[in-house]
Amino acid sequence: MINSMTGYGNAEGRIGGTTYIVEISTVNNRYFKPTIRLPETLSFLESDIEKELRKDVSRGTVNYMLRQKGAPAESLFEINEKALTTILKRLGKIAPSGGLQRELDMSGLLALPGILSPAVPSGKEAQRIQQKVLMVTKQALKGLKSMRAAEGEALSKDLEKHCTAIKSALKQIQTRSTAGPKQYAEKLRRRVEELLSVAKLKLNDETVAREVAIFADRADISEEIARLDSHLVQFAKGLKGTGMQGEGRKLDFICQEMLREANTIGSKAADSDIVHLVVDIKCRIDRIKEQVQNVE
Repeated sequence: MINSMTGYGNAEGRIGGTTYIVEISTVNNRYFKPTIRLPETLSFLESDIEKELRKDVSRGTVNYMLRQKGAPAESLFEINEKALTTILKRLGKIAPSGGLQRELDMSGLLALPGILSPAVPSGKEAQRIQQKVLMVTKQALKGLKSMRAAEGEALSKDLEKHCTAIKSALKQIQTRSTAGPKQYAEKLRRRVEELLSVAKLKLNDETVAREVAIFADRADISEEIARLDSHLVQFAKGLKGTGMQGEGRKLDFICQEMLREANTIGSKAADSDIVHLVVDIKCRIDRIKEQVQNVE
């Protein structure tokens, strides 16, 4: 079955007193476009997380967010005590000579370049965090895939409904197209006989047959009907496929070919009922194209 590109999954895991929470949401996009939001202290995980996302998502906009809860302050940031001490000493020397009596603003001091920086874990601690975060990411991806599969199933049913309606309209077109030349011949004969009755001339059957043959060849839509029917068969196979990644691109291409054949049928058809049926088919193909944009 096909998979939708719309989905959501979340999971969490703990190391000591720190909880790591992962949320992943996806929406449709022609390409794989990840947006990964991490705490500064865990920015070293970005490439590993993207690799994990690519394993399960072939295309779509992927919004990934990792949050920490309950992390101790010392694991979030580091203070460059040596630099801060140097600044305080220099300010202490300047203040008396300059007559400065203002109290120091600690938040202003911490905002100075090089004083406050993210506490990046190293060694075994970094490895532990990496393993935990990737494990939680896989759990969130499992939930995401489950939701995308459920959405894909609902999407498939809607697409099948439109394909069935197109097949029904195509059968009606095929029935009417076979009667077209005969109806045209009768209409042409009546019209010409009306015009020739005034001049008291007889209609040449050979001439009528030649004109009808030309009309039949020009209005022949049997090939277009066969191709459109073949595209519908291929489309149905795609909907019931293995759910392989990138199936949406194939379905989108088939939709373009379906619309091409429908346009040709509409331009060649001389029957107003066929034209009306073609309009309905094109409306349904447009609806299918819109829905297919959300297929992975």
